[in-house]
Amino acid sequence: MRLGAVIITMGNRPDELKALLDSVARQDGDPIEVVVVGQGVRVAEVADLPPGVRCVDLPENLGIPGGRNVGIEAFGPGGRDVDALLFLDDDGLLERTDTAELCRRAFAEDPALGIISFRIADPDTGRTQRRHVPRLRASDPMRSSRVTTFLGGANAVRTKVFEQAGVLPGEFFYAHEETDLAWRALDAGWLIDYRADMVLLHPTTAPSRHAVYHRMVARNRVWLARRNLPAPLVPVYLGVWLLLTLVRKPSGPALKAWFGGFREGWTTPCGPRRPMRWRTVWRLTRLGRPPVI
Repeated sequence: MRLGAVIITMGNRPDELKALLDSVARQDGDPIEVVVVGQGVRVAEVADLPPGVRCVDLPENLGIPGGRNVGIEAFGPGGRDVDALLFLDDDGLLERTDTAELCRRAFAEDPALGIISFRIADPDTGRTQRRHVPRLRASDPMRSSRVTTFLGGANAVRTKVFEQAGVLPGEFFYAHEETDLAWRALDAGWLIDYRADMVLLHPTTAPSRHAVYHRMVARNRVWLARRNLPAPLVPVYLGVWLLLTLVRKPSGPALKAWFGGFREGWTTPCGPRRPMRWRTVWRLTRLGRPPVI
């Protein structure tokens, strides 16, 4: 199985990027072809790339899904030149040398497996944040399971998924783009696994560190529902998330940004609408996460 890797960078973490590339190069088995996408930066000017690593320099920051889509196309239309692609955060590090081989084996043993979500662990404490376990029952991050979404900066995707379900929604820029792809992949019949034994070391962070976090989360939540859910479930899903947001008692400025994004999600184009089938709704429900939360 041919593997490639896509890494997007803004050029502000050259040492971490070099360490990540070294960890990819140390993987057992056949070499992994790597593409680094520079978001509004010339990668070769800010990072020391090992021989054989390709780079694509974008004139502007296209956002996380937009940058990763460019990386996918660097492996041919829909990434078809390889069988699966790893997507890795540029400040992450593959802890083990057998992660690529575990991916190859998992995809080979289960032809219906389309996406693998890695476990993210803090390099100093070894702990995995609850939000990094892509299921509702997240108290035990060491338990692998079948899931309904995946982690954007620590995963592997079979490229046939892109052929059948499409690529990431570039218009999202940041937040929920993984769930959008996951829902479309599940609707196309693919499965998603969370694997606790495939680890990306990554410093513990809070998503709210991004200035646009609250606005993007709210806007893209609405877009996610408008694009993918059967019409009767759209108000239910968004109503549940509105209540959850209020229960969490964000600060005044955060709540203002959230409501601004929520309004923007209703008043701006969200891309093509392809509601999932009701049997996919039932499938998500059986997997423990009905698409109303």
